Amino acid sequence: MSQNRSSAVMQQRIEPNDSLDDFPSPPWATRAICEFLASLGFDLAMMDCREPCANRGHMVKPLREAFGHVMASDVFDYGCGFPVRDYLFGADDSMDRTDWTFLNPPFRLAQEFIERALRLSRVGVAVIVRTSFLEGQSRCSSLFAAHPPAYVLQL
Repeated sequence: MSQNRSSAVMQQRIEPNDSLDDFPSPPWATRAICEFLASLGFDLAMMDCREPCANRGHMVKPLREAFGHVMASDVFDYGCGFPVRDYLFGADDSMDRTDWTFLNPPFRLAQEFIERALRLSRVGVAVIVRTSFLEGQSRCSSLFAAHPPAYVLQL
């Protein structure tokens, strides 16, 4: 039996391979995650954070309100002054480890971003993705079996 590929059961969004997948996160969503983590007892003001998909800074501003230090960069210069860096390029030891990594990665590269963030983060990783990211047999076996989400927040 073949898989049902109807738009009734599968998402049909198509993004070009060279797309920056420019869908900025609303600042309130980042604040909500920070408040949730604080309610769990995390003292974010005493921690540092990396945002490797900084875009125009929509997540960076609320992260700077919560964390003691925030490192922000993006693969593209959106004119906001963040360093231009490809988070996925280079060996892990070429980057400093951080307490937390917060990101809204390009959907088609989300797994690669999450896997790198898990290796480079001492405390945790917070990812804003479409809920459809939680679906899929291959992602289940290659990512979630070893690293199940501790929390899934529907914002």
